[in-house]
Amino acid sequence: MNEAECKSLEGTPPLRSIYFYLTEGCNLACRHCWIAPQFDESGIMPAIPVDIFQKVIDEAMPLGLTDVKLTGGEPLMHPRFAELLEIIRRKNLGVTIETNGLLCTPEVAADIARLPRRFVSVSIDGSDKATHEWMRGVPGCFEKAKYAINNLVEAGVRPQIITTLVRRNAGQIEEIVSLAEHLGASSVKFNIVLPTGRGKKLSETAEMLSIGELIRIGEYVENILRAKTRLQVFFDIPYAFRSLGGIACGRGCSRCNILNIIGVIASGEYALCGIGYHVKDLVFGLAGTDSLDRIWKENGVLNTLRSGIPDELEGICSKCLMKYTCQGSCLAQNFYRSKNIWGPFWFCDMAYSEGLFPKTRIR
Repeated sequence: MNEAECKSLEGTPPLRSIYFYLTEGCNLACRHCWIAPQFDESGIMPAIPVDIFQKVIDEAMPLGLTDVKLTGGEPLMHPRFAELLEIIRRKNLGVTIETNGLLCTPEVAADIARLPRRFVSVSIDGSDKATHEWMRGVPGCFEKAKYAINNLVEAGVRPQIITTLVRRNAGQIEEIVSLAEHLGASSVKFNIVLPTGRGKKLSETAEMLSIGELIRIGEYVENILRAKTRLQVFFDIPYAFRSLGGIACGRGCSRCNILNIIGVIASGEYALCGIGYHVKDLVFGLAGTDSLDRIWKENGVLNTLRSGIPDELEGICSKCLMKYTCQGSCLAQNFYRSKNIWGPFWFCDMAYSEGLFPKTRIR
């Protein structure tokens, strides 16, 4: 199916990816989590039913679906996770799995490895047990995460390690990369705390790194750290703070292709993304009841985004030379913060207010 075949007469873009937030619960209690699911050791919290998962994919295929993301809560807590993987395999879809690793047994790793196009990330938030478990809130989770990575590598899947940076682990960046090398990971991605869910509370404490500190870490990652390791290393900082050479070479994290994505949260509702847990204005209907074709082509929020990105962006985002690449970074976060879908991204807005936004990126 080519691009033209995936568009309606009105020019609706293809729906390339669906983000499935499979479960409302999580077996960790991470202090930075932007979704903030309920802590659930037993796996009794609601999860997306298999028949709804299948129906959503069936409805999305004619719209151009090529891949899905499985996240949560903790996606491996889904009671029929292996069946979901089999549906993905039969449809020949690519899959991204974001997991804390606690339930990634050798059998689960083998199931994942059978998918021809897969990408897995496992969260490690410190180079040592004390730091990781302080961040993740459950004793024993550090060794289990390392065990998961070993299981994946043994099955032929080299995962990415994701670390969310706070003051407590910012001094361990090189050690985390060394740990990733030792474990056989393919890459390391450093994330910034998002001021949503539990992350909002964390961002109001002394553990939150300042904008200036995060900018300096970005420069260190790009100019020094990448030369010290054979792994790919990414830092999820807005495009305005990345070098043009790094952007041109594909270094760093890619932007959210919000015009080609829809989310399904564990309640079975369609949403812009996981922000639907917090912002009901960005929930669009119920999977299995409401037509995905109709939602994708006719929903007012989605069509507003299509007609307005990036020219309707406001604040510093309206002045930024990178807005055609960045597209506002995370419109869901912008709406959460300001109740304005076109509001500026929080990081860039704070940097601009503090005189730290690169003048060479302002028109």
